[in-house]
Amino acid sequence: MKAGGNLEKILEKGEFAVTGELGPPKGNDIEVVKKKAEMLRGNVDAINVTDNQTAIVRMSSITAGALLVQMELEPVMQMVCRDRNRIAMQSDIFGATALGIKNMLCLSGDHQSFGNQINSKNVFDIDSIQMLSMVKRMRDEKKILDVDEEIEGEIKIFIGAAANPFAEPFEFRPLRLAKKVEAGVDFIQTQCIYDMKLFKEWMKAIRDMGLHEKCHILAGVTPLKSVGMAKYMAKNVAGIIIPDEIIGRMAKAPKGKKAEEGIKICCEQIDELREIDGVHGIHLMAIEWEHRVSEIVEAAKLLPRPTP
Repeated sequence: MKAGGNLEKILEKGEFAVTGELGPPKGNDIEVVKKKAEMLRGNVDAINVTDNQTAIVRMSSITAGALLVQMELEPVMQMVCRDRNRIAMQSDIFGATALGIKNMLCLSGDHQSFGNQINSKNVFDIDSIQMLSMVKRMRDEKKILDVDEEIEGEIKIFIGAAANPFAEPFEFRPLRLAKKVEAGVDFIQTQCIYDMKLFKEWMKAIRDMGLHEKCHILAGVTPLKSVGMAKYMAKNVAGIIIPDEIIGRMAKAPKGKKAEEGIKICCEQIDELREIDGVHGIHLMAIEWEHRVSEIVEAAKLLPRPTP
C-alpha cells in the first residue's frame, strides 16, 4: 500500500472505483463544503477537491480536503503548478499528509487569464510530470527535490494525474501518459468522455503499450444538463469532443426533460466504459450538481459502493 486509503484499496482489489468532485466555495464558508460532501457520502469512493479551478480564487484544496477527513470522507487533493514553486508544493504536501490526506492529483492548472485574477503572475516552476516525480521521491525515497536531504516523517500518498485522450495531436496522448507512468503516477483521471469511439482507440493504444497494467485509469464522465451546455462545451472547452448524435438527443428531449436525458446518456456511457478492458473506474464530475450524484450512481447500478 502506498497510502492505505479507501480509493487505493478498492482499486487494488480490482473493484470498479467511483470518484466524485467537489468545488470549494469562493470564500471561507465551511458549510458549503459540508453540504456538498454529504450529498456525495456513500455514493463515491473518494472526492476530488479542486484547486482554484478555472483560476478563480476559492478555499484551498488542502483546507477543504482536511474538512472531508474530519467528516470521515476521503479527499483527493488537487494541486496545480500554476500557483506554487517547488518550495510551496513540498511544504503543502507535508501539511496535507499531516492532516490525513492520502490522495493527490498533480495538475498543470488553468491559465490565470481564464479566471478572476488575470493580472496575477503564474509560477510553473515545475510542470505536472516533474511534480509527479517529486512526490514519488518524497514518498518512496523520503527525500525532497534536488537535494540529498531526508524528510522528517513519512509521506504516505496515492499519486494521481489527469489525461486528456482527445487533445491534438491524438497520437501523442498515449506517449504523454507513458511519461506520467514513468514519473510515478498511481492512478489517472481522464477529461470528460463523450466520443466513445475515439476513447476506445485511445484505450487500445494504452493497452498496446501496457500502461493499463502500470496505473489505474478512471474515465471521466460529466452529465449534461441542457443542450446549451452540450453546445458550449463542444465549442469552447479544449479537449472535449461531443458527437452530433449526443447534441441531437439533448435537443430532441422534451422541455423539462433535458436533464433526465443527460443523466440517461451518462449512465449509458458508464455501462459502456465498464466493458472496456483497462478502465478501472470512473471519475464523475457532476459540476455543481452534487445533489443528483446519488441518482446517477444508482441508475448506473454502481451502488452499494464496495468496502475496502
